[in-house]
Amino acid sequence: MKYKTLKLACFAGLIVSCAFVPVFAQDTLHITLPEAEKQFLQKNLLLLSERYNIDIAKAQVIQAKLYDNPTLILSGNLYDPKEKSFFNVSNNSGQYDIAVQQIVRLAGKRNKEIKLAETSTTLSENKFSELLRTLRYSLRSNFYTLYYLQHSINAYEKQVSSLEKLNNAYEQLQTKALVTLKDALRIKSLLYSLKAEQVSLQNQLNDQQASMQLLLQANKTSFIAENDPNSFSPLSIEQFSLQSLIDTAYSNRTDLRLVENSIIYNKQNYTLQKALAKPDLTLGAEFDKRGSFVDNASFLTVAMDLPFFKRNQGNIRAAKFSIEQSKLVADQQKQSIENEVQAAYSKFLNTDRILRSVDPAFETQFEQLLTGVTDNFQKKNISLVEFTDFYESYKNNVLQLNQLRNDRMQAIEALQFAIAKNLFTR
Repeated sequence: MKYKTLKLACFAGLIVSCAFVPVFAQDTLHITLPEAEKQFLQKNLLLLSERYNIDIAKAQVIQAKLYDNPTLILSGNLYDPKEKSFFNVSNNSGQYDIAVQQIVRLAGKRNKEIKLAETSTTLSENKFSELLRTLRYSLRSNFYTLYYLQHSINAYEKQVSSLEKLNNAYEQLQTKALVTLKDALRIKSLLYSLKAEQVSLQNQLNDQQASMQLLLQANKTSFIAENDPNSFSPLSIEQFSLQSLIDTAYSNRTDLRLVENSIIYNKQNYTLQKALAKPDLTLGAEFDKRGSFVDNASFLTVAMDLPFFKRNQGNIRAAKFSIEQSKLVADQQKQSIENEVQAAYSKFLNTDRILRSVDPAFETQFEQLLTGVTDNFQKKNISLVEFTDFYESYKNNVLQLNQLRNDRMQAIEALQFAIAKNLFTR
């Protein structure tokens, strides 16, 4: 039994020692949630690049407002066999022809294209707002996870520090045969177990750090989430009814605005495609020096396509189907929004109710008791089994409390994300 315990302790120690690999030095930045959001808005590359789509769409509006350019046609004599000369365009014996043509767009095509481009700009703005909403939710969610992971790791650090002192003392006592090898290894095994769990949490923390670095474009910075009173003081959700939250979501959700504006866009495109079925008019004026029935002949020209075969039938039909499709997408989006709000609302009420039932003094009393238990164990007032059981209980309670607090903040963030409105006091 002793050898089995010894092997277990050595194996755990090997795992813990291997887990602490060297990492590149990083700057450490203490940051609150408002500071993180400010840096996010200034530096997030995905957000900055999406803004250009709005500018691109606005440029398309300018393009749609432009009129078609007139066409100038010049033709002249390449070789005059009578005069035996090239490019004879003289007034006495040469020949040249000048024509100017202008397309006149009918059926209001230009105005329809302008409206379509303006709606496209609105869609780009909706997409930008939706990206901002999504990335901001990711930032806030990562921030709270980072905050509570750091608190859990700090709690482990207290236990590990206390156990390291106890382990050193037991190693000395064991060499003097004042305590059994079994008890000494039990303490060492508990220490290695805590360190291994601490490393697991640290790995989770590293993943969150990587996400924060990507969102804030700070690859060489390690963030320490700071408590901001406004960030951790949500309003009482009970004052809002579920239906009012759903109505708020319908009013604020940019993804719903996006699909609704897509319906408008498709309707405008359908109108444009029907207009494109009607041919445009080409007006022109022509002067012919010597190539017509009289010298110095002038003409007025009118041209128009004859819509016998191609009347844009396929595009018109596709545009009509797009309208029906976008209506179904909008209905689906409304149902999805309602489900999201209901789920987030229920999750928050459940986690909030459990957290409110926890005595605020419980955690402080438990930490004070941790010190007392360690002292009493060293004085042999409690057994090793009681001591390890308390450490295990303390660790689990700390983790559960931090997880519950994180779940509460994640639930409120999910609800805010679902209704696209901030419910925190400012």
